[in-house]
Amino acid sequence: MKSTPYIRITKMFQFEAAHALWGYDGPCRNIHGHSYTLYVTVAGRPSDDPANPKHGMIIDFSVLKDIVHRHIIGVFDHALLVNDATPHVQMAGDNAMFGKVLPLPYQPTCENMVHDFATRLENALPDDVDLFSLRLHETSTAYAEWHAQDQNGKKESTG
Repeated sequence: MKSTPYIRITKMFQFEAAHALWGYDGPCRNIHGHSYTLYVTVAGRPSDDPANPKHGMIIDFSVLKDIVHRHIIGVFDHALLVNDATPHVQMAGDNAMFGKVLPLPYQPTCENMVHDFATRLENALPDDVDLFSLRLHETSTAYAEWHAQDQNGKKESTG
């Protein structure tokens, strides 16, 4: 009998958000926004049960979409992201212009955000679906990546 292959699938998501990097020594210390693009790659074995309506799928793309929207897009889209340990929280909270302020327990860099997203998704995915990797584009030419294999003490070979 042939074994079921281990497969990866990826879905792309987009959202808008603003942030400011308190204490940073460049222009990103000022409040500014990005059009973020998030690539979510999950892995698993497709259902090999012909009676299952999801036969041949690791996870229905619509189910993955719902999970990502509930835990990331709905939370971060059109929000002002601020480090909760900085004065940005009070400034933004006192100003009616900033209606959706999201205080985070970290500096809202692309690197920290992708790590946060990985934690949120790992806890939300079905048990038989693995989070394989995330790629978060802050701009069209700049992004941060998170790979599950790197979290287990293994590093990708560079050469």
